[in-house]
Amino acid sequence: MGVPGGVCFRLLFAVQIPKVMINPKMNPMEMAKNTSFFICKTACEINLQVVYCQDMEVTYLGHSSFKIKGKNSTVVTDPYDVKVSRFPKDVEADVVVVSHEHYDHNAVGQVGGKPFVINGPGEYEVGGVSVIGVQAWHDDKFGAERGDNTVYVIELDGMRLAYLGDLGHKFSQEQLDDIGSIDVVFVPVGGTFTIDAKVAAEVVKQVDPWVVVPMHYASLTIDPSLNEKLAPVSEFLKEMGKPEVVAVPKLVISADRMPTEMQVVVLDRK
Repeated sequence: MGVPGGVCFRLLFAVQIPKVMINPKMNPMEMAKNTSFFICKTACEINLQVVYCQDMEVTYLGHSSFKIKGKNSTVVTDPYDVKVSRFPKDVEADVVVVSHEHYDHNAVGQVGGKPFVINGPGEYEVGGVSVIGVQAWHDDKFGAERGDNTVYVIELDGMRLAYLGDLGHKFSQEQLDDIGSIDVVFVPVGGTFTIDAKVAAEVVKQVDPWVVVPMHYASLTIDPSLNEKLAPVSEFLKEMGKPEVVAVPKLVISADRMPTEMQVVVLDRK
């Protein structure tokens, strides 16, 4: 655990050795003794400098889309088409990750800033952001019903975030090994097109992150024909034993300020 409030402390030892005035009449042994005493004394003087660590900010753009803003780079996940809902204006990114080629996840034209688009498995390094794409599926039949789905591990500002896209199954041990240790996971919970609340809770247990952010659930902000096929986020919260969780405007987190136990964070749409 880091220091509360996201403050990093750095100890700076201030050791200043003065110029020794050479006095021909001074005994060499006495000169050495006096200088050594000064060094020992000043070496014990410590200056404490407070350095404020950069927080990462995560905002919810709706459906399965998030804006992840780090110190120097911004990542947007699965931007959606206007057929789903109105996409927020003036969203820019350095990197956009697309889990699969469905209209509610691949509308990269909605994001400004000429981002680098990642849309499949592999390893990528873009402007200080490391992204690992892990092969997964949109259903529990190895893609036979709904096709492929790429899970992304995003390494940014000393943290590892797993974006699961439209995951349709629990992970194999090989996939878990490829994903590795995770700080924050974004998991679909609405069922029908993805894993439902019960399986999502099991997947969270597999991944074992510090922070869980649900997505792809029923919302009045999305198209009614899509909304009616999805379960509300409350079902997932019950499965996680966190029915009291209320939505917040954004998630602010840093590598030195992780919770002491797993937290579920529901985000309000921007």
